[in-house]
Amino acid sequence: MKIEIKSRWSGEVLFAYECEQNDLKKTLKVAFDNKVNLRGADLRDADLRDADLRDADLYGADLYGADLYGADLYGADLRDADLRGANLRDADLRDADLYGADLYGADLYGADLRDADLRGANLRGADLHGANLGEEYGELIGDRPVFTVGPIGSRNDVLMCFIADKGVWLRAGCFFGSIEQFQVKMVATHGDNKHAEEYKHALELIRAHVKLWGSRE
Repeated sequence: MKIEIKSRWSGEVLFAYECEQNDLKKTLKVAFDNKVNLRGADLRDADLRDADLRDADLYGADLYGADLYGADLYGADLRDADLRGANLRDADLRDADLYGADLYGADLYGADLRDADLRGANLRGADLHGANLGEEYGELIGDRPVFTVGPIGSRNDVLMCFIADKGVWLRAGCFFGSIEQFQVKMVATHGDNKHAEEYKHALELIRAHVKLWGSRE
């Protein structure tokens, strides 16, 4: 059986593979093993349950409605990917780059998000309950467990807040830690300049958000 993977933008065939009892998972595995460029691949509604997509380059791919339950996406490049409505329950997204990805309505229940880059990602309507930030940090809780403020700071980046059962955690650039640790870092880096002042107001907003939305109920 021959399977073709096409570009979501041009319809051009990016990769084709044929073998007996072939399926999309096998085709993708061969493509990635051979370092084929599948940026912008059309994988809409694809059945990729438990697929091995470790370190896959799927920048800008169309994965709308795809079933990625339990998929290994460790270190995958999913920047600007369309993951609206995708099933990512229990998926391994450690170190995955989801910068700018559209995760509107995606199911991320129980997903492993340790060190995943979610900056600029659209998480509206996404189910993040039980998503894992690591043993030290816990699982996400509340109705809106991920909150972003930005662009902000000297690098014009974003400040991300994660509400977990083991505390409230912030990510800014390479920093990841508690609000208290962030405040120490902020003073050491910015003193009392305008960036520090801006961060102080951002922290007030984050605390208000946690109070309103950080409950398990």
